[in-house]
Amino acid sequence: MQFKLGFIINPVAGLGGSVALKGSDGAETAAKALALGAEPKSHLRAKAALEQLIPHQKQLQIYTASAVMGEYVAKDLGFNVDVVYQCNEPTTEIDTHAAAQALVNVGVDLILFAGGDGTARNICQAISDKVPALGIPAGCKIHSGVYAITPKAAGRVVEMLVKGELVTLADSDVMDIDEDAFRAGTVRAKRYGEMRVPSELRYVQAVKNGGGKEIDELVLADIAAHVVSEMDEDWQYVMGSGSTVAAVMEEMGLENTLLGVDLVHNQELIGQDMTAAQLLDACQQKPTKLVITLIGGQGHIFGRGNQQLSPTIIRAIGKENIILIATKSKLQALEGRPLICDTGDSELDDELSGYIQVTTGFNDHVLYAVGHHEEQ
Repeated sequence: MQFKLGFIINPVAGLGGSVALKGSDGAETAAKALALGAEPKSHLRAKAALEQLIPHQKQLQIYTASAVMGEYVAKDLGFNVDVVYQCNEPTTEIDTHAAAQALVNVGVDLILFAGGDGTARNICQAISDKVPALGIPAGCKIHSGVYAITPKAAGRVVEMLVKGELVTLADSDVMDIDEDAFRAGTVRAKRYGEMRVPSELRYVQAVKNGGGKEIDELVLADIAAHVVSEMDEDWQYVMGSGSTVAAVMEEMGLENTLLGVDLVHNQELIGQDMTAAQLLDACQQKPTKLVITLIGGQGHIFGRGNQQLSPTIIRAIGKENIILIATKSKLQALEGRPLICDTGDSELDDELSGYIQVTTGFNDHVLYAVGHHEEQ
């Protein structure tokens, strides 16, 4: 299974540092830096990150912007590359924003970008929480918590994802400072949002016993509390079968059909042990999300014990509205094998394949690979 990596380089990131401009935000500042003799370095830092992934080229497909915004570096290193955005030269923040949006549109699993705090702001504005992202530090200002500590470290974190290791996703702040005030000697930092960022592998749950292993009951309570806290009154929620989903129902104080499928709206039970026909009718009446887990030991998401969730219903709900929940210990027990979709519709199984975010605790998530039965 290929990992779809989005890749963006801000070619003017860091230009102002060597010529004492204390930043590179804005076309005028970048032009001034070049006139003063600054040399672009962000492509070298981006290259250092990608070099960590050379051993995994067959498992990677890189989607990027043209020329200096990613294409040249990725192709020079021998990666398979799809150019999804044609940049202007010289590039501006408009290009960064548009390139990030293009990567979201093609469904990348992660956006790896080289830049500074200004670049992080542009990426954040473009993608919000639609796709995880990770920064390669290449700018003058690195106040945001979305950057790896070094370019090589960024590459290693992506390598862990490609290899199927459990990597926690954390919401990290995007910060920037007022460059004009900074040049005058005043630091004015401001928070501009947050992005979901893969961190180092730490198989340590917030709720744990003395041995560092998950206590299932407490972890399930953590997962349930997070799911309920994120529920939107404008949406209804199809609640899949299994004990992990049952914990969410318990958190809401609702009766649960352990081996069936229920329907919830505003934390009230509006349908119990529903058939495929009943579910489809409900999904056509109101925006719907699906809360589902996997079968322990096997890794099936669809096709085992939840046949009520027909291909028609899954398509009506949409991949982007599937909330997958599981403990990290259940994922760890799969020993790197992908999750399985066996819906009975091979085209849908293909559409569901790739990488999916799994909620593993309160504000705790990982990315995990999804295949289908024909790949097993």
